[in-house]
Amino acid sequence: MTTTETTPERLARLRAAIDGRLDLILANDHETPPRILEAVRYAVLAPGKRLRPVLLLAAGEAAGGRLDDLMSPACAVEMIHAFSLVHDDLPALDNDDLRRGRPTLHVNFDEATAILAGDALLSLAFETLSRFPEGDAFAARKIEAIGVVSAAVGLRGMIAGQVLDLEFEGKAASREDLERIHRLKTGCLITAACAAGAILAGAGEEARKAMERYGRALGLAFQITDDILDVEGTAVEIGKSPGKDAKQAKATFPSVWGLDASRRMAAERVREAVAAVEAFGSKGALLADIARSIESRRS
Repeated sequence: MTTTETTPERLARLRAAIDGRLDLILANDHETPPRILEAVRYAVLAPGKRLRPVLLLAAGEAAGGRLDDLMSPACAVEMIHAFSLVHDDLPALDNDDLRRGRPTLHVNFDEATAILAGDALLSLAFETLSRFPEGDAFAARKIEAIGVVSAAVGLRGMIAGQVLDLEFEGKAASREDLERIHRLKTGCLITAACAAGAILAGAGEEARKAMERYGRALGLAFQITDDILDVEGTAVEIGKSPGKDAKQAKATFPSVWGLDASRRMAAERVREAVAAVEAFGSKGALLADIARSIESRRS
């Protein structure tokens, strides 16, 4: 980040670069049926914060990597996130009709197309991770990054969190239960994005562990504030239907601990995240600013 560039300006520039690369990766071709390509583009190019790819870029840069090398892997992480949202919104799961301020994919197209688009995004993400960055110097790093990201998405990560989220609907949940659900469902991919950035940058073990600590704390803070916004936010602010958690009797931090305690818990995790990247000095400033912004987010 240059000395004259503010954090919001930096984030806007990174998001624009991410969107540009995603558009390039998902450009029209003569082999993909137009309808599924349109659906995939609808899902992944919808307006959004691009938090996870930005985190991969910021973590990678803080650890000494180059943005040009990290951009396509960052886009792969956004594809995985988009896949998770598409499937999460399906009638069999959260059955939502609004996402990122627009009709969900299965509403705008149809359920079969939404399932296939999610599958396509997940497979394209790993194809992208396997190809980029190019060059022999990155071969071992890519394999390690793929291992970290695939574990975050799979049976011991995001999928496990989704299953637990469904199992706890209408049931009492402890703080430990809630933290486990959220660390898996939301936190795993956020943590993996930070870790993958460090891995692809060639960071040492200490730096990688610091990024993992940062990601775990940030992921939990993000999900707690997401729970709070479901109670307090509007559809315009959050881009999806508010009040869904209460209607579905979801286990959330506000439902178990109340809003004030939930805010304190989020603040604690933010402090943990900031502390985790202090050793990176000015190179970790963007990561620290992202963490601090979580407490005041309205979308």
